[in-house]
Amino acid sequence: MLAGELYHAGAPEIQADQAAAQEWMVRYNSSLDQQPAERHKLLVERFAAVGDGVVIRPPFHCDYGFNIKIGAGAFLNFNCVILDVVKVEIGSMTQIGPGVQILTADHPRDPAQRAAGLEFGRPVRIGRNVWIGAGAIILPGVCIGDDALIGAGSVVTRDVPAGATAVGNPARLISTAEK
Repeated sequence: MLAGELYHAGAPEIQADQAAAQEWMVRYNSSLDQQPAERHKLLVERFAAVGDGVVIRPPFHCDYGFNIKIGAGAFLNFNCVILDVVKVEIGSMTQIGPGVQILTADHPRDPAQRAAGLEFGRPVRIGRNVWIGAGAIILPGVCIGDDALIGAGSVVTRDVPAGATAVGNPARLISTAEK
């Protein structure tokens, strides 16, 4: 799974990892009354890497958590979903609006493989100082460059270069950084 190869989501080890993540999410999502430092400890407990000053407002949902790296000062608003069957990297100072979905889980295009319950993942990388508007969806395998802006409600199906603005469904570049 972590190598991006086909896997079966019902495998016992995968189910155990998801159950552990579910237990963690119950604790995290009931932490609204806790101080930011206590919520940060919960993130460090589950994520691969968590920078200083990271804020993720509950409720938050993920598949595993241990495939997520998030840089210092990053902010995720309420109701964000990260399907992290493979690596998800979010750069420092990135701001992510409410209801954003970051998806690495993908499915074979072959109907027989799908019917057999096979899946695979493609990593997502979001650079530093990116702003992702409310309700945007970032699809598997996408890379968003530093300082990019993704409009609210956009569906990002392709890479977005550093400094660019992308909006719509599917997201289209409406501006690029001047060189």
